[in-house]
Amino acid sequence: MSRHKLRTLGARALSPETLMMGYGYDPALSEGSIKTPIFQTSTFVFRSAEDGKRFFEVAYGLREKEPEEALGLIYSRINNPNLEILEDRLSVWDRAERALVFSSGMAAISTSILALCRPGERVLYSAPAYGGTEYLFDRILPRMGVRVESVAANAGTEALRMAIARASDEARAEGGRLAVVYVETPANPTNEMVDIRAAAEAVRACAGEARPALVVDNTFLGPLWQRPLQLGADLVLYSLTKYVGGHSDLIAGGCMGGGEIMARIGEMRTICGTMPDPHTAWMLLRSLETLHLRMERSQANAETLISRLREHPGVEGVLVAGGASEEQKAIFARQCSGIGSTFSIRVRGGEAEAFAVLNALRLFKLAVSLGGTESLASHPSSTTHSDYSAEAKARCAISENLIRLSVGVENVEDLWADLSQALALI
Repeated sequence: MSRHKLRTLGARALSPETLMMGYGYDPALSEGSIKTPIFQTSTFVFRSAEDGKRFFEVAYGLREKEPEEALGLIYSRINNPNLEILEDRLSVWDRAERALVFSSGMAAISTSILALCRPGERVLYSAPAYGGTEYLFDRILPRMGVRVESVAANAGTEALRMAIARASDEARAEGGRLAVVYVETPANPTNEMVDIRAAAEAVRACAGEARPALVVDNTFLGPLWQRPLQLGADLVLYSLTKYVGGHSDLIAGGCMGGGEIMARIGEMRTICGTMPDPHTAWMLLRSLETLHLRMERSQANAETLISRLREHPGVEGVLVAGGASEEQKAIFARQCSGIGSTFSIRVRGGEAEAFAVLNALRLFKLAVSLGGTESLASHPSSTTHSDYSAEAKARCAISENLIRLSVGVENVEDLWADLSQALALI
């Protein structure tokens, strides 16, 4: 193995935050530059016609790679040094065999789902989920002959197990199969936890040779505070726009998993052309170096605010990962190492009171993203989940008095002062 991909120092296993500084990159290949240059190029020059032939044989699956053979550089839709180094480093955090990066979180989700599903098959997902994900599932996939259904994240682990078994049995009875079980945990925006290990056990218990793939959107907590692949998931997905990018200045997505399933997704990415540009990949490499510092600081700020908000007379409840019930606490204890820094509150009143608080905020910015260095606030019922029916909002506990907060790295006392003056209006 190249010394630039070593994960140990003697008998010591190196930590991800250490590996982010140079893993997968050889300065000797780039004039000794300590940082990865931006390979802003569309195509790459072959040293010989024979090299071009060998590279394409591997890229198009005409032969297996030789041991230690790397895929030669061909064209930036297929491979690019910035993307390859970024993917190597992303795989470290989740201990994945392979990682792929995409032009957005939705590009990662849609490319992966399209690679795993065929007409006549089924998808089961936990709700609520990110709005774009639900739009893909509920409106796009049915047009392609894929049947989609959901199970409420707050229905509990046993309901999830039963939903997976039922969907699989019904699909087989109709001559199809359940292709994907898709879980977003914690749920957006209620922070309801879904038991990943229980879902993994349920998909492995499905009858038939081709069991469903368990896909987990880990954007809210990962990659520091939750590791779905270690809990039995087949794929873990991210909006890298959020914590990994973390500066609200880029759009990107990621997918990680085992070699075989990732090969299918890599093929779909190459043909759909959903990879990011080299500059975005370079910016993500920059951000990975401080990922742990930013996430740790944001979480510490969030923990302080949560403890105070729970005592505030204008707040009916605080929705945080693992805090809803004994079952939720048990799931959190089994699969998480931190609560993250995105949570929701229910203010006393309804939409009018929620809007009054939001409009009074001065440091928290009104925006619908999360995981940046700055603190954000949003009103899911009227924005990201506005297309939910009243019945669906009630089922998923997305009320009009719900405000979602993404806590950044500012001074926590300043953030508390901002929330206090806004909440004083109700």
